[in-house]
Amino acid sequence: MAFFTADICDEHSDKANVLGPGYQNYGGAEKCRGEIITIKLDRNNSDLITLLRDEDGSGKVVVVDVDAAYYAVVGENLMKFAHQNHYSGIVINGYVRDTLQIADIPVALFALGTCSRKYIPVTTGERGAVLNFGGVEFRPGAYLYADRDGVIVCPQQVD
Repeated sequence: MAFFTADICDEHSDKANVLGPGYQNYGGAEKCRGEIITIKLDRNNSDLITLLRDEDGSGKVVVVDVDAAYYAVVGENLMKFAHQNHYSGIVINGYVRDTLQIADIPVALFALGTCSRKYIPVTTGERGAVLNFGGVEFRPGAYLYADRDGVIVCPQQVD
């Protein structure tokens, strides 16, 4: 992937919205870009499992909001599903686990940090919601770019 978020910000400063600090990449891909798919979760990741396991993610990045609840919503199994279905990346307003195992899976995974536990009781998520966190609005169909310098969102593809 021959893009850099800093260059996109310079060239499209009127379109690029930058996610606030604190998000790190735990995945095996250094960069990701793609059309945004959104999902709002209530701590449990069962709806995210269904999305990553059952849908083609070619050219897509999943943005997940769990209100920064201190439970892991992505680990090794979900990253394997994301890779098998060709997702470019996942951005989570929350936490991940299995970091040793996911470091070699070639999908970018930006999150606030790590947590060993997951939320067991099944709760319902909401697909296609407009999400707001880190100073950015994430709309389904908008375009996301992420690399070592950060995560940015543009209304449409700019490269």
